[in-house]
Amino acid sequence: MEEIDNKKLIEAALFMSQTALGVNELMSSTGIMSPGIVERLAKQLVEDYKASNSAMQVLELNGKYMFSLKEPYASKVSGLASGPDISRGALRILAYISKNDGVLQSSIVKLFGESTYAYMKELVDSEFIDAKKKGRTKEIHTTQKFKEYFNV
Repeated sequence: MEEIDNKKLIEAALFMSQTALGVNELMSSTGIMSPGIVERLAKQLVEDYKASNSAMQVLELNGKYMFSLKEPYASKVSGLASGPDISRGALRILAYISKNDGVLQSSIVKLFGESTYAYMKELVDSEFIDAKKKGRTKEIHTTQKFKEYFNV
């Protein structure tokens, strides 16, 4: 039986995951039970891919790791990726929120109309935005899942 290389195991876990993984998630998915070893190997992967001539990279975002494509390759082949399972209207609202993080829901409704409420529910349910009560309205922010999914 072939000996498993732990760094390659972490690389495989990151490759298969659709979201960024923290040290604890990498530990549970790989069976490597040392947080120090997992973090050291993940950081090595970040550096390995930076130094490589590959179109791929491993990014560290807020203590989580994920695979991504380097530019200009990402923009050239982005059409091959399946889009998010959200409606076109919700995507339009999400684009506005991402440019105006912390915007009030009442402002969005004034701009986009009453259908905004249904789109906002869709975006909260998909965990792309977070809505916190602020007076008689809500303050809207993008989530970590949004940042990871759209690589921003």
